[in-house]
Amino acid sequence: MHKITEQLKFTRIIPVVVLDDPADAKPLAKALCDGGLPCAEITFRTEAAAECIQIMSKEFPDMLVGAGTVLTAAQADQAMKAGARFIVSPGLNPAMVKHCLKKKYPVFPGINNPTGIETALSMGLTFLKFFPAEVSGGLEMIKALSAPYPQVRFMPTGGINPENLHTYLACDKVTACGGSWMVKEELIKSGNFEEIQKLTQEAVRTIRA
Repeated sequence: MHKITEQLKFTRIIPVVVLDDPADAKPLAKALCDGGLPCAEITFRTEAAAECIQIMSKEFPDMLVGAGTVLTAAQADQAMKAGARFIVSPGLNPAMVKHCLKKKYPVFPGINNPTGIETALSMGLTFLKFFPAEVSGGLEMIKALSAPYPQVRFMPTGGINPENLHTYLACDKVTACGGSWMVKEELIKSGNFEEIQKLTQEAVRTIRA
């Protein structure tokens, strides 16, 4: 198992973050770390993503910072140059994934069906994002997919919340879950990092219970 996957297995939750303003990167990272969750997936949904990754990686070198919503090889290069330690994509783009593998970037593409899994397996990947989790059948779908592909482990993302988190993590086929409830955009934009830290602490208590 890849070193990054081992770290995610310990972390159990990956906060999926959208940042518009690089000025929010440092206080957000501090809130997550102080809340007991030194991990973040910064999505490439905004132009600030790479700069935010760079700030977090520099200010909190022990934090596991990755890049999400990576759609192209160029974005993957940009993310890794900024300090991202892993790449996540919503789907499985063979060109982007092969680029990451060639450059030895840890990459976790998204799938929600057997065809996606078999494509990933053909590339040597066995740790995959399951997205969008809830609307794709949730935990029951993961269990169904695990029957013919027992070697695969999943990172469900999309619709994960405090109410269903523990149920997902109780499944031995789930390594970690991606979620955004503790890092909601309105909390970040309003500068309510105290609430983010509180929600993070609550999430950590849930997974350690």
